[in-house]
Amino acid sequence: MPIDCPPTITAVTWDDPDAVRLRRAQRTELDARYGTDDHEPGTVPTAETVAVFLLARDSAGTAVGCGGLRPLDPGTGEVKRMYVEPPARGTGVATALLRALEDHARNLGITRLLLETGTGQPDAIAFYRREGYEPIEAYGPYRGEPLSRCFAREL
Repeated sequence: MPIDCPPTITAVTWDDPDAVRLRRAQRTELDARYGTDDHEPGTVPTAETVAVFLLARDSAGTAVGCGGLRPLDPGTGEVKRMYVEPPARGTGVATALLRALEDHARNLGITRLLLETGTGQPDAIAFYRREGYEPIEAYGPYRGEPLSRCFAREL
């Protein structure tokens, strides 16, 4: 997997084949970490609710990461379906995706980004904290969910 330069980040449709493949891979990984029961409280993101969906491609053009942005209340958005394939982790792909999502959020008038991850993803928790996201009380459908960990960042 050639990640020898910054990844290329592009917006795609929700049903783009690479986007579908990466979301499926994320689901497989989450099932392995949490079990196959439904481990996502709340409304599942869709093409109608996600304002932008991004792919990160390596220097060979292979999609190795993805992430989406779902507007919530005016001025607030949520990072959804952030995922990087294991061989591309630690190469800057996730940071590039997150920064691109933040740029899109600003362009949409979003000034605060929220996200949820889980206790079974200590790597994700460490990543978001390192990237400036602060722990917050659980919001929306994550309230009362013992495995949920919520974060926010002012843009």
